[in-house]
Order: sequence, then structure tokens, then C-alpha cells
Amino acid sequence: MAQETASADIFGAHIATTAPAASFPVRKDHPVPRVGIDGLTPIGTNKFYANFFLGEQTSPAYVHPYSLAWARGRGASSSWGIAISHVDANQRVYGQVRPETGAARYYLNPIGIQSLCLSAAELGDETRLTTDNLASHSINVNLHPSSQAQPIITFPVVQGMGFVTARYRAGTPVINTGVFFKLVTKTIKGPKPGVSKYTFRLEDGKVWHLYSYAEQGDDLDLQVVNNGLARSRKPFTGFIQVAKDPGSFESLLDAQSASYPVGVTLSGTISGTQGSYTFDFQKAGDTNTKLLMYALPHHVASFDAETKKAVTEAQLQTTTKGRATAVVADSWTMVEPNIPVAMNFAPWDPQAGPKDLSDEAIRTISPVALKEISQNVDQQANQSSMYFSGKALAKFAQLSYTIHDMLKNSTLAQSGLDSLKAAFIRFSENKQQFPLYYETAWGGLVSSATYVTGNDGADFGNTYYNDHHFHYGYFIYAAAIIGYLDPSWLTEANIDYVNGLVRDIANPSKEDKYFPVFRNFDWYHGHSWAHGLYDTLDGKAGTVPEFF
Repeated sequence: MAQETASADIFGAHIATTAPAASFPVRKDHPVPRVGIDGLTPIGTNKFYANFFLGEQTSPAYVHPYSLAWARGRGASSSWGIAISHVDANQRVYGQVRPETGAARYYLNPIGIQSLCLSAAELGDETRLTTDNLASHSINVNLHPSSQAQPIITFPVVQGMGFVTARYRAGTPVINTGVFFKLVTKTIKGPKPGVSKYTFRLEDGKVWHLYSYAEQGDDLDLQVVNNGLARSRKPFTGFIQVAKDPGSFESLLDAQSASYPVGVTLSGTISGTQGSYTFDFQKAGDTNTKLLMYALPHHVASFDAETKKAVTEAQLQTTTKGRATAVVADSWTMVEPNIPVAMNFAPWDPQAGPKDLSDEAIRTISPVALKEISQNVDQQANQSSMYFSGKALAKFAQLSYTIHDMLKNSTLAQSGLDSLKAAFIRFSENKQQFPLYYETAWGGLVSSATYVTGNDGADFGNTYYNDHHFHYGYFIYAAAIIGYLDPSWLTEANIDYVNGLVRDIANPSKEDKYFPVFRNFDWYHGHSWAHGLYDTLDGKAGTVPEFF
């Protein structure tokens, strides 16, 4: 038997690097301003960190297991720094129980708990928050004393980070809490050369450890001012890290302190039905110390043999993904042994593969198919909404495929296909009721509906980048079936149009300068996010069922 060879990096190739199709008018403005964003590259509008540049920039970013929010002088701490929170399972509030299932109707994780805030004495009511190095899994969050000043603190934020790290540039560190200090202790001898350590026991019974490393000048020397404030006696240049103790794992935190992640490189390969993907973490600080990162349950279940060796017993609760597990490694590799590479448009079973219809099923379905394919696809698809238009096109595409391949009626299928292609032209030429714009402010294809009507919820928020992955997914699916049934339809113009939609939601490459990398899909969480450019206290909304 011939041995399967692994593919090259599946994320290494771009779809295209040319400008979107000329049929998309270019807009240089967007209803939502880019607040505090340094740089002009396309921005991941649906990423975990979006609240740092939306609204008042104060809603939480859920990094997992921690959440971070700019306190902005508010809350119990009155801090001007970044507030750090972690919620345990026993802090949840559950809704009414359904009698038929015994399951709660909902549960809530409390927000606004400011366990520790990393700030500086120089920050106040003129503080400005900016972001830079915005990537798929990471971002830098900067706090400036004023709009004209350079940042005095930078937070490199990476999904799954074990420590929250703040880099100080000659600022005077201030540690605030909205939970209040019960006991603050300083370790006489730091856990490693050059590292100072403080332990904060809070009134809620939780324990947090703080580590500092001076890159210039004196070590951090904190003075507890009151039960809500500790302040450095002098300016500090270096970095401070805080981590919640998962319980009896202080020595683990000590050992991995002084190293922190600054970015992630994603790569992946396919060999037969086995796929693997790897997170290579870029790090700073003590580069000889391996990173402490938290993995979600689906990561741990898929770790390869080498990554499994780095798994520890330390765990922290997440808001929606179960318990995250601490891993001491600079890279993770996850293996998925049964990738459904044989899946196509036909009904499919994980064990049996594609399925055909029985003669009896064909006889039963055929008259219904005739009735449904005779409906007016152009009328149903001519909507003011890309979402509903796409659903109509996808419905008739699926009908055409079913009639052709499953019912074996090529004549009837051709009739439906011809009507479908005619209806699709309105969209491929961008002549629908609200044509799409390519807007350069954020970098993407959006409905013109909000520009025209002023309604930010028009077409379910398409202009604000909500739900593109299934709005456009229906069009991509319909186009795939048209191209399968009629390869001559795959002209350069049609391919360019469809690829523009694909690039908007799932561009895999930084080489494409017109769209962000993976607008919707989050490779850390393993699913897509909706919600777009809306400031929301509970973060992004997870969406799976309609994503093509």
C-alpha cells in the first residue's frame, strides 16, 4: 500500500491577493469608527478582543480563562488600568429549571468583578487606550496618560495566556482591587533571579500571585496604601505578571513566571483522513522558560503524544468551555484522526459515507421535487436581505443537486439549474436591492443597507459584519453546486465574485491585504463567532449551525 504523505501547510496559500471584483463599489468610510487602532490593515471584526476598540472600550475581552476590561476610572476599584477577572463555577447564577429535562434554561457568569487591576499613577481622566499588532489570536493593548503621550503600559494579550502581563515604561505601578485585599505578602527571595513576587489574598478567598522583572533600574517595591490599593514607591521599567492560583499550584506559577506569549502562528497539514494543526507561540521575557498556557478541553482531547507530556493538573474554569488545563510548552499540536474528506453534497454518514436513495424513496420524493423546483427562484431570492436571498439560492441549489444526483432526473434538474443561474446573476453583478460595498475602513464586503437606511440592524447587522459566515455561506454553497452541475459556469468573473465572499469570511493568509485572516472562525475555540462591530458585555456570540 502506498504511504500517504502529509500536505504542505494548509494555511500557507492564499485564495487571492488582488482587489475584490470591480462590481463592488469602494467605500473609505464605515458607520463604526476605528477607535484607538494603530495601523491601516484589515481588522478582525469578530475577534475576542473587539471590545477594546468598540463603544467606550470598557466591555470585557474574554481571553480564557481570564477576562480583561479597561476599568476607565469606574467600578469598585476606580482604577484607570486594565481590570482582570476570573469566575469560578460556584459563582454562576442559573435560571429556572425545565421540568421535562431538569436542565437550567440559562446560566450567567457575573461580570464587572475587578479582582486585580494593573494601572499606573500617571493614568487618570485623560487616559487613552489604543491597540496594535491585531492578529487572529493576539493583540497589544496600550494605555497612554494622554492622547499626545506614548503608552506607559502595554498588555500583550493572547488567547489562553496563563499570566496577564503588563509592560511598564517608566510608569509608577498601581495595583487596584474591587474585591479588596485581605492579606498582601512579599516573598523575601524571588522564585528565580531578577524576579520579585507578591501574593494577594482577596476578601473573596481567592489567591493571586504577582511577579515582576525589572529590565532597567530598581525592582518593583510595592507599598500597600489601603485595602483597595497598592502602589510602587518609584517608577518601574520592566514587566509585571499576575495569575490566579488554581489551588496548590503556586510552585508551577513560580517556575513558569517571567515568560509570556506575544503571538501565535497557526499551521496545519492533512494526510489522508488525518489532519493536524499547530499553535506555535511567540514569546518574550525569559525565553529560556517555557510558556504556561491554558488549553480548552477539545485541545487536550486532541493533543499529540509530545504535547500531552506538557499537560499539568492545574485547571481554571472558563465561562463557556468547561475547565481549561495549564500546559507548559511553547507549541501545541492537535491531531484529528477522522477528517471527513469524502463528504460531498449527498447525504453522508460518518461510518457509511455517502448514501444513495432507494427506488421507493425516489418514487416518493420525485413528485414533491417537481412541485418545489417549479417555484419562482428569482422572486424568492430578490430580497432586501443577503441572508434571506442566500437561503433562497441555496435551497434551489440543493433541490437541483438532489434531482440530478439523487433522483437521476437530469432533464428536470437542468430546468431548475437554468433558473438558479439566472437568479444568481443579480448578485454576481452586485445589482441586488442593497448591493455590497468593499469598505476600506475595516476591510471587507458589507451590505449597503445601513449606509442607505441608517439602521445598524439592517439585514441582521451585515453592514456591521454580523453573521457574514452564513449570509455569504449560502451564496458560496449555491455557487459550488452550480459549478459542480455545470463546470462551464465557472468563468473568471463568477470565480472572482465567489472568492470575494470566501475571502471576506475565511481568508487564510496574511498575504491577502484586502481582508483579515479568518474573520469568523476562531482556531483557539474551534468554532466561529458572530456579533461583528457591536459593543457587548458578554463578548461575541458563538454560531455553528448555519456556517458553511
